[in-house]
Amino acid sequence: QVQLVESGGGSVQAGGSLRLSCAASGRTFRSYAIGWFRQAPGKERESVAAIHSSDITYYRDSVKGRFTISRDNAKNTVYLQMNGLKPEDTAVYYCAASTGWTIIPTEYIYWGQGTQVTVSS
Repeated sequence: QVQLVESGGGSVQAGGSLRLSCAASGRTFRSYAIGWFRQAPGKERESVAAIHSSDITYYRDSVKGRFTISRDNAKNTVYLQMNGLKPEDTAVYYCAASTGWTIIPTEYIYWGQGTQVTVSS
């Protein structure tokens, strides 16, 4: 069982930065792939970035070069550094844990409650 808690969301102007944190409970945290997903009103949940237990990373094309995912296994925490934020990044951001390497939301078994990110133009 893994419990995930996101933090770090907020409201920023376009071009600003935020760092999201995903704190996890459970001694097996390091064995899970952790993904960040987002869901805007009226849209489907989409993958943003993911990091494997071996530190392999994935980014959706629209965030490459702006977002960085990292993990600190000693702190059971995964971070999403978001720079150069755009209004289209506005969404509720969720972190999730998977036992496999995937970017498909339905294949993630543990989810946090989400944190709101709002980017104004």
